[in-house]
Amino acid sequence: MNRVILLVVLSLIFCINAFSQKQVKVVAIGFYNVENFFDTLDDPNKKDEDFTPDGPYHNTAEVYHQKLHNIASVFAQMGTDMTPDGPAIIGLAELENDNVLKDLVAQPEISSRHYKYEWFYTPDERGISTAMLYNPKYFTVINSRPLRVPLESLGQKRPTRDILYVCGVLAGDTVHVLVNHWPSKSGGEAASAPGRKLAAQVNRKIIDSILSVNVDAKILVMGDLNDDPTSEAVLDVLGCKSDKKELSNKDLYNPWIKPYKNGLGTESFRGIWHLIDQIILSKGFVENKNDKWKYYSSQIFNKEFLKNKIGDDKGLPHRSYTISQRWDNGYSDHFPVVVYLVESVSK
Repeated sequence: MNRVILLVVLSLIFCINAFSQKQVKVVAIGFYNVENFFDTLDDPNKKDEDFTPDGPYHNTAEVYHQKLHNIASVFAQMGTDMTPDGPAIIGLAELENDNVLKDLVAQPEISSRHYKYEWFYTPDERGISTAMLYNPKYFTVINSRPLRVPLESLGQKRPTRDILYVCGVLAGDTVHVLVNHWPSKSGGEAASAPGRKLAAQVNRKIIDSILSVNVDAKILVMGDLNDDPTSEAVLDVLGCKSDKKELSNKDLYNPWIKPYKNGLGTESFRGIWHLIDQIILSKGFVENKNDKWKYYSSQIFNKEFLKNKIGDDKGLPHRSYTISQRWDNGYSDHFPVVVYLVESVSK
């Protein structure tokens, strides 16, 4: 009997020691619509006059520098519950240009991370674009380019934001990133839905081209989609599902479908929550056949400091400006979203 007990104890010690030789790496991936993040200069080729010092929003140097501080303070805290370095990648929407990006990454709250960025001049009439910050400690860019959403093919004259495509290496794992800001619902759902479906088709086309080369490719589709996770453009055109077990090789995994059905959201319109800010993943992040980065969890980053504290808007995102276009020392009318990827490694 004593011999049996001894063998059991030795087996337990062996198992504990073997487990202790494993540790888990974590990276955070974020997305944030930073709401009308303009510099103070007038771009003569864009309709950005509203956000100059003399415009109705009075975007003075003081306001601009405070906005830089506010957004940087969000990035300083995003993802740090799981990793002290914060997000390795942050997709952005409603940011004007590389002047803002240069000033943003230099803010003292995040300067130690040495963020770099990818950005292209936008066809949007107001000048707002998509962009991507990345921490060079974790991510190296291979190539990037803008993908046009040809709304003129639908008879629309006003162009929309390009989709930013970035391919790179995320700590040893090749990853493809698509940063989106789909057309708004201006003009109503019926009139605007075709534009968002077209944006979804542009994403789907490049996703299919990547998967045709490598069916296990790791792809992140992120952005302000101006559509909830249950919309036709997201479910049918992009090909998203909420059940990991039901994914075919071409399907995408959308971790935001269930939270949305449970009443959660990133943006509130007329008292109704919408979860239009999403980070969607290819099957490669779920099955993880190369034993590198694997999807772990998702989070709406809706910390208390990002919320209105009083009045009818209590609990809603504390936006930069009031409805009367007065600077309110806020952040954005959206909450950011984060997904966490993990990798098990030997010590």
